Amino acid sequence: MKMPPTDTKKNPGARSETVAISPPSAAAHEVRYDPAEIEVRWQQRWDAQPDLYRAEPESSGRPKYYVLEMLPYPSGQLHMGHVRNYAIGDALARYMWMQGYNVLHPMGWDAFGLPAENAALKNHTPPREWTLENIAHMRRQMCRLGLSYDWQNEITTCLPDYYRWTQWFFLRMLEKGLAFRKQSKVNWCPLCATVLANEQVIDGCCWRHEDTVVEQRDLEQWFLRTTKYAQELLDGLDHLPGWPEKVRTMQRNWIGRSQGATVEFVLDPAAAERESRNGKATLAAAEDFVAGAAIHQDATRIPVYTTRLDTIFGATSLQLAPQHPLVNQFAQADERLAAEVATLVEEQKKAREAGDPAAIEKHGSFTGRYAINPFNGERLPIWVANYILLEYGAGAVMSVPAHDERDYEFARKYGLEVRIVVLPRRTGEPPAPGQPDEPVLPYVEEDSLLINSGEYNALGCQEAQLKMAAFAEEHCFGQPTVTFRLKDWGVSRQRYWGAPIPVLYCPQDGIVPVPDDQLPVLLPEQVEITQQDGSPLSRVPAFVNATCPKCGGPARRETDTMDTFVDSSWYFYRYPDAHNATAPFSRQKIDYWFPIDQYIGGVEHAILHLIYSRFWTKVMRDMGLVGNDEPATRLFTQGMVIRNGAKMSKSKGNVVSPDEMIARYGADATRMYALFAAPPDRDLEWQEDGVAGISRFLGRVYRLGMRYREAVRGRQNQAPAVSALAQALLRKLHQTIRKISQDFAGRWHFNTCIAAVMELVNEITAAEPGLAEMPAEVSARLMAALLPALILLLAPFAPYLAAELWSETGGTGSLLRQPWPGFDPDLAREEELEVPVQVNGKLRAVVKLLPNASNEDMQQAALAEAKVQAAIAGKQVVKVVVVPGKLINIVVK
Repeated sequence: MKMPPTDTKKNPGARSETVAISPPSAAAHEVRYDPAEIEVRWQQRWDAQPDLYRAEPESSGRPKYYVLEMLPYPSGQLHMGHVRNYAIGDALARYMWMQGYNVLHPMGWDAFGLPAENAALKNHTPPREWTLENIAHMRRQMCRLGLSYDWQNEITTCLPDYYRWTQWFFLRMLEKGLAFRKQSKVNWCPLCATVLANEQVIDGCCWRHEDTVVEQRDLEQWFLRTTKYAQELLDGLDHLPGWPEKVRTMQRNWIGRSQGATVEFVLDPAAAERESRNGKATLAAAEDFVAGAAIHQDATRIPVYTTRLDTIFGATSLQLAPQHPLVNQFAQADERLAAEVATLVEEQKKAREAGDPAAIEKHGSFTGRYAINPFNGERLPIWVANYILLEYGAGAVMSVPAHDERDYEFARKYGLEVRIVVLPRRTGEPPAPGQPDEPVLPYVEEDSLLINSGEYNALGCQEAQLKMAAFAEEHCFGQPTVTFRLKDWGVSRQRYWGAPIPVLYCPQDGIVPVPDDQLPVLLPEQVEITQQDGSPLSRVPAFVNATCPKCGGPARRETDTMDTFVDSSWYFYRYPDAHNATAPFSRQKIDYWFPIDQYIGGVEHAILHLIYSRFWTKVMRDMGLVGNDEPATRLFTQGMVIRNGAKMSKSKGNVVSPDEMIARYGADATRMYALFAAPPDRDLEWQEDGVAGISRFLGRVYRLGMRYREAVRGRQNQAPAVSALAQALLRKLHQTIRKISQDFAGRWHFNTCIAAVMELVNEITAAEPGLAEMPAEVSARLMAALLPALILLLAPFAPYLAAELWSETGGTGSLLRQPWPGFDPDLAREEELEVPVQVNGKLRAVVKLLPNASNEDMQQAALAEAKVQAAIAGKQVVKVVVVPGKLINIVVK
């Protein structure tokens, strides 16, 4: 075989492939690993190949693989937290290319949002200019890291060619009733000076300003009807086995499905001070009330949602949220009540700000009014309570103190009746000594029986719930109900830097959508940004004043912009068709590439971005734009990079720039450390010494490769001669290939993958004296089997060094297109030990075991041997003595 021509200018000492190697000279040991020179040279080569990382057309015939890291916010610079995320995705993308897949690995920018606007205020730089400068800098950093992104499909959410389609989607949702406007109590961050969605409030504080308490305000806002898909979002989690259980649990809890019933209590029209016999009505009166409930159309009805309808006979009061409309009505006629309600509102506000409204010390105020229980006609006093939230159910709760912890605490404080209507099931045996006849209150177990509940006595709780709900529905005062914690997504933001909401307000025609042919509604560039008096766009007459497309009269543009999570809810659908000017994307391309095969990002987005993107996918599916139900088949949430005890972030001032690490140690060492220092799903404690250690290891690999580059050239396909040393090294190589291949396919413990490569290098280096004693041709052929495979194993983790050594050892073409090395199961098998088995000290058999076999494994293997079984047949095994790796002795009698 002829070898490729050698560049003698670069390698003045290059030799022909017919010259056998000799032991490495002292000079060879002094070859210096210079990552700056190597990496910059290879980056220039890669930059000159615009199609290097481009995915092939759908017609390529290769299986597709769409791997994606969550797009970053262009904050100005990357830190090591970013590097860790991108290094994981890049290693996977490179591995899948080498496995023969058609890989889509794109990158873009989540470029709208509050940080850019806040930075503009601080730095006196227009947000667009600040953002685009940051993008250019971060793109350079990514390229210098050697990340394999297809920049020809780059998307930037703040550019009109992208947000045109964000606006187009909003209009489609408006047509379908999924986008709507309403007056609502909303979350307001005083630092952001804008509304936040419920998902953006973390423990009562802003998701971006972790110490800033979120306020409650009443505003008219735009919403997206996420609640329409609540059940499907919940059910879909059962079909995402490739997502972490932690994320699925977080989403289940946030969606918060609750199954119960809604029952309408009726406000007693009698005077507040009147009470019938001890505040109770007769059963006959109750029956009269129930029968006539549907007739009294003018009655004031108070809907109450409960998950324990079986306890309604134990209700002794009705509790209303301080913001309930009836409370406002009552307070207008009662100064005392008005003052007390104001205090309750303030207490509830402080509890929300503290992040745990459920832990509030419970206070209330009696309204002087009564409500009638539709099941028994009792008149229940109506209280206002600070622990009742308006957004739960309808802001009204039937208080059953005997069977609810919060109600029990409230009733004891205010002397309200506590009536037991549920008891534990009895087996017919008397209570055990010391066990009370009645349960300790509050008793909340559902696997119980009803008492004091009229015709429902002795029914089990669940059976009673079904019968009571059916009765309420039959008599038109209630029905079975499912509620969700998930609320509709408020997308209005009173800030400048976001996609304008494409609607107009016309005095004659009301809310008018902007026609598609007038999209995008461009965001004006020269705007004075302040955080007072609403949206900055409201002070730009050229933007606000418009013409109604329906009547031709004057109209006013919407001046709120969209939440930045709207932009990131669909961005990954744009990547496969990033330059489409007639549609957001081609259905044909989406059907080929989706769902995403592997999505990678932080667990902090489990409730925000990941729920929103699932909702958006289902909306697009119902519009016929996509065919998949979920955006991604598999999700991986990487751990954080920790420095000085906190997550690495600009806001905490503990950022380590990859630029510094690259300048000192090289990009390969920087990204490889992020993969090596901890399993990728665990937090990584930053240690710069670790980067230095990886750099030293890569230097060893480089010098090893350079020592044997001439030996390897032209010999890659020649089988090495069989010898004990060759067998040991090849076994280690195939074990390493097996481990890394299995890890890429499964648990992604790249830290142990890199450790396995280190062990392989150590064994090869330790074997060099033995190699020098072999015939030159024999050792050359062995290194030709080892070194190219080692380079391929390094390629996903250290692409620059791998490319350099691949070229130096005679490899041609991009490493991305080289087949991943396979392993021989026989060669990869651990070397087995021969362990003698004795019965009463006499040798009976020899078993083959792995060196790391446990004592139990050794004992079982010995007892399973046919000769051993024959020797102990009919005898009692007294004990088995195991000397690990050396001897097994079975004592019988």
